[in-house]
Amino acid sequence: MPRTGPNEDILVRFGDRLRALRRNAGFSQERFAVECNLDRSYVGAIERGERNVSLRYVDKFAKALDVSLSVMFEGL
Repeated sequence: MPRTGPNEDILVRFGDRLRALRRNAGFSQERFAVECNLDRSYVGAIERGERNVSLRYVDKFAKALDVSLSVMFEGL
């Protein structure tokens, strides 16, 4: 369940968005990390809003999820 609102930190909002898109695509966190060539713990930290992710990784996530970059940021 998303824990974000308009005043929530952007890292938390992005993490919640990534988690929702990942789950919607049917990826486990581990499988998604493998698909993106990342460590599962790193993906988990992003989803918890603990890591500031680069645009290169956002692009990698979008490609793995087969969505556009604009979808990645939708609602943020």
